[in-house]
Amino acid sequence: MNTIKKFLPVFGIIIMLISGCSSGNYPPLDVVDSVDVQKYLGKWYEIARLPNSFQDDCYRSTAEYELIDSSTLRVINSCNEDSIDGEIDQVTGKAFIVENTNNAKLKVQFFWPFKGDYWIIALDQQDYSYALVGTPSRKYLWLLARDKDFGGEVFDNLIKIAAAKGFDTSKLIIRDEPVNP
Repeated sequence: MNTIKKFLPVFGIIIMLISGCSSGNYPPLDVVDSVDVQKYLGKWYEIARLPNSFQDDCYRSTAEYELIDSSTLRVINSCNEDSIDGEIDQVTGKAFIVENTNNAKLKVQFFWPFKGDYWIIALDQQDYSYALVGTPSRKYLWLLARDKDFGGEVFDNLIKIAAAKGFDTSKLIIRDEPVNP
């Protein structure tokens, strides 16, 4: 089972690439003005996401970012497999900063040569305590936070921002439980 799960990110990235070719009838997806990569580094907890095949049976997901060089980050995605107490499953990839985007757009790669969009569409510019990440196709969305118990009014506002940008927030999985906000 672990061998199959290791290749799920590959299929997910392929799907992301295919879906990225057609962004539907959506207006352009605005990103934040700039991202300080040094502040973005470190561990993030997944608070909410749109369902996707490469995270099926994944609970308590985290993403950790480390600097490789001035335009490349190491990405380590982890989750508990099959349940909140399941075995830890990890995949390591790279994120490449897209030129002339003030670090707000990245291309992630977990399997060469496939890359997928990773656009930062909302960010706590002062403390980097939360980030809202999506794709122009509106198929993929993640709400990440430094605190795994993130919630409250800021959380509600981020969900409203995602909905206003065209993401189907009725399908969100929040803290590993599907709900309708």
